[in-house]
Amino acid sequence: MADVELAPLRSMGDFLLDSARFQIPQINDPEKWSNRVLNNLLYYQSNYFLAALLIFLLIGIIHPVQILFGFTALAICFGLFVYFTNNQYKARRFKHDHPVFCVAAIIAGGYFVVYMFGAVLVFLFGIAFPLLLILIHASLRLRNLKNKFANKLEYVGLKRTPMGLILEGLGQEQEAGS
Repeated sequence: MADVELAPLRSMGDFLLDSARFQIPQINDPEKWSNRVLNNLLYYQSNYFLAALLIFLLIGIIHPVQILFGFTALAICFGLFVYFTNNQYKARRFKHDHPVFCVAAIIAGGYFVVYMFGAVLVFLFGIAFPLLLILIHASLRLRNLKNKFANKLEYVGLKRTPMGLILEGLGQEQEAGS
């Protein structure tokens, strides 16, 4: 992790305005489309991280309570899932010893999920909407010469960036250099 460096923030002109060129990708050639998306993710990664953060914060400012409650509800559900999958014997024994309490807990949990469903949707929207916008931009934005050069440096390994590590973790590092 010590050799990871942040990619520079690209100018608004390069990212969206002046020199930005957009074109609908060739959907019938998924390899070319994937190549464009991966290379744009590498080149504009700082812009994408910043845009995702700003959009999430904007949604959080508009709906702060729902974001907080949605996160809390998902964290509780995830925590309970992890606890009960790691302690199967204890959970089975507890269900056997206290069946009425378990039925009441299931009903209360169902009510909690239904009650918090709107907040969970707002929280998930706060995460999914920026990702959708990033995917649309990365799909439509044509590459320029600086983009190609910066991606070659990333591919050769001379420069390691956070998005490069994420793509490598997803098994996409081979395609990102072409």
